Parts: sequence; structure tokens; C-alpha cells
Amino acid sequence: MKEARLVAVLGYSDGSRGLHPVCAERLERAAGVAAPGDAVLLSGRARRPSTESEAELMARAWRGAARRVLLDRDARSTYGNARGAAATALELGVQDVVLVTSGWHARRAYTLLRAALRGTGLEVQLAPTGERGTLRSRLRELACWPIVPLQAALVGSRARGQARRA
Repeated sequence: MKEARLVAVLGYSDGSRGLHPVCAERLERAAGVAAPGDAVLLSGRARRPSTESEAELMARAWRGAARRVLLDRDARSTYGNARGAAATALELGVQDVVLVTSGWHARRAYTLLRAALRGTGLEVQLAPTGERGTLRSRLRELACWPIVPLQAALVGSRARGQARRA
């Protein structure tokens, strides 16, 4: 039986050990929106050698409903998160993708995921946390926006190619 939706949860870390509070809040939000028929994708790499990835830390803490929980341990950026989520959604054949991230990060992540799924007919729903972020995180988001058009142009073809190879 196919999963109804893919709930894609983007990781967050500042390099410290353990599940970061920002990531924990995203995970809690995802648990609130995930249904028993959904697949959940937990995404994020290890920031330090010999440590667990953000995806693995989230998997250990996951308490929500889902038919299946998948891990993307390789996503290194929002671009990588979008590419991996799009490829997974296409692989699974879901109809909808629910994107879970922080409120301050939601617009850029949503833009890249929509670009990755352009032309596929898949719908993207956004389920942001209520977190506003620190001044540093919001300034970082602002600094990332100039490269979003280039990333958006690249992400779709790469995600579809990644799904075909899987």
C-alpha cells in the first residue's frame, strides 16, 4: 500500500551534540501533522565526524504516527533537503508533500521544494513551527536569498534525475 503523503522534516544543528531545540520543535510539529498513512522523511547530516546525523537524532526522538520513517543522512543544506525530499516523493508516488521547518526558514525551503517538484503535479503544503528565530538565523536567511533563483533552476532536474536512479 502506498503512503498518502510525504512529511518532510528538515533538520537543524549548530554543530553541538544531541538534538538541537530548533530541530526538536520541527520534529514536534511534524508529529502533530503526520497521519498513520504518511511516510515521514527526516533530513540532515552529521555536522561532526563520528557523530549521529540530524536525521538519526530525529529518528530516535520521533513519536508521531507514520506508515514509514525514512532518513536522508546526506542533506547538507536547504538545497539538499529540497532535492532529497522531491526525489523521495517521486520515488514513493505520493500525491502531496508536507514541508516542516521553522517559520523563519519556511519561505526559502518552500520555494526550493516547489521548484524541485515543478511539473510533477505534486502539491506542497507548508507546516512551519511558530519559532521566529534569532537575529542571526534571520540574517542568514536574508543572505541566502540571492542564490535562490540559481538553486531553484538547478534543483528540479537534479531531484528528478535522483529519483530515476533510485
